[in-house]
Amino acid sequence: MTLRLLMLLQILAFSPLHANERPNILFCIADDASYSHFGAYGNTWVKTPGFDRVAREGILFNNCYTPNAKCAPSRACILTGRNTWQLEEACNHMPFFPAKFKSYVEALNEHGYHTGKTMKGWAPGVAVNEDGSRRHLAGTPYNKRKAKPPTNAISNNDYAGNFEDFLAANRDGKPFCFWYGCVEPHRRYEYGSGVAKAGKKLTDIDSVPGFWPDNETVRNDMLDYAYEVEHFDTHLVRMLKILEDRGELENTIVVVTSDNGMPFPRIKGQEYELSNHLPLAIMWPKGIKSAGRKIDDYVSFIDYAPTFLEVAGVSQEDSKMAAITGRSLVEYFNTEKEGIVFKERDHVLIGKERHDVGRPHDWGYPIRGIVKDGHLYLHNFETSRWPVGNPETGYLNTDGSPTKTDILNKRRSGEESYFWDLCFGKRPQEELFNIKEDPECLNNLATASSHEELKAQLKKQLFAELKDQGDPRLNGNPEVFDNCKVSSEPNANFYERFMRGEKLNAGWVNESDFEKEAIQD
Repeated sequence: MTLRLLMLLQILAFSPLHANERPNILFCIADDASYSHFGAYGNTWVKTPGFDRVAREGILFNNCYTPNAKCAPSRACILTGRNTWQLEEACNHMPFFPAKFKSYVEALNEHGYHTGKTMKGWAPGVAVNEDGSRRHLAGTPYNKRKAKPPTNAISNNDYAGNFEDFLAANRDGKPFCFWYGCVEPHRRYEYGSGVAKAGKKLTDIDSVPGFWPDNETVRNDMLDYAYEVEHFDTHLVRMLKILEDRGELENTIVVVTSDNGMPFPRIKGQEYELSNHLPLAIMWPKGIKSAGRKIDDYVSFIDYAPTFLEVAGVSQEDSKMAAITGRSLVEYFNTEKEGIVFKERDHVLIGKERHDVGRPHDWGYPIRGIVKDGHLYLHNFETSRWPVGNPETGYLNTDGSPTKTDILNKRRSGEESYFWDLCFGKRPQEELFNIKEDPECLNNLATASSHEELKAQLKKQLFAELKDQGDPRLNGNPEVFDNCKVSSEPNANFYERFMRGEKLNAGWVNESDFEKEAIQD
């Protein structure tokens, strides 16, 4: 046998397109969990044996990013393989999802996969077919089983139990595609539960981000969040055990990630390093070569859909999905390399439009950015607007929390405005950060003459790629996203209605978040 033929046979042995059976897909997504809060990344105060096992027996990606750090738009990128500025209304939070964009789950269902989900799939927003019937973008719901939650703020959904029901419903033995959509560690939390129920200590936390006060309130809030991350991981452990017991783990691709960073000020809903940089571990015993590797290439959420189509043997043409921008991750399965593997994967694009309401006319806060070679460049297009929503309407793009309340009260009392400025204050048009040295993005280098050339290069590349991708923000129709309707009628035109004195229920923030007087910038 020639060397060339031997190499070819080795490649085919690990190729999903030549496998005897199409693999199952278990996609596990936490709701608002940050990249650095999983044991495989070195964290010691959040215990995640499930995630760590997937990383150990598969591949750990060190530089995975969502294009848009908010629930609905981030999940839209996963499902379609397109950046949010390519998704029309679905670029926004609480949108009407355009019927023209098919999800990979819908495509796999049409090509012989048993598809389903538990709890949060694509949300919040409205997704219907052209005839008005409801779409299940992430699969048929399985939510009947309940369990007593460990705190009064954690969901009573028995995620792993509902996964078992989904598997039992697969009577024809089809390959399956399941979306485990945990609603933890989304707000709200039971305050003090991390210490009282999880046995954690405030001193367990090795550092508090420099844009929050380091005090008992904030540390308790962080530990309560950690307890909810662990709840997500507990059900992942159970699901892996279920698949092992059934003899199905060997040919199941398990993908574990989160939709955006933790629900704290300056992270969730923003476009900084800790907002968009997310955990990713993938295992597939039958299909991943040389497990235990760590990859430093930049990968994006838009890479999931083409990955799942490829392993399922469904071409993009046959899927009838809109043109996919992402690039399949299968190439990492078939190599033994780690670190930097494909040099051309040296950057990702990020951005946002409207997240939560609370500005005049339901306008958003448009940002575009590029992460490349350890630097983050951001372009803020409407700097006269409040980045997190207007103060008088409660800074609605930051969930209510003890940390948020503490920062707001420090400014109101005159004690400290530094943290408020970072978390809620207005921003310059350009921001540039060395995220290797400054992952918290505290030192804006955009005005430094020593970084002028780098800033210009990153901006040029960012704007050129956005134009090529048909971004309306760069192609002469920037107002298109501001004009998209809010799908939640009780929240539409929030600013105008609130300022007229109408009583509105913004249940994701605290009543004390609303400033009694407008703040002058």
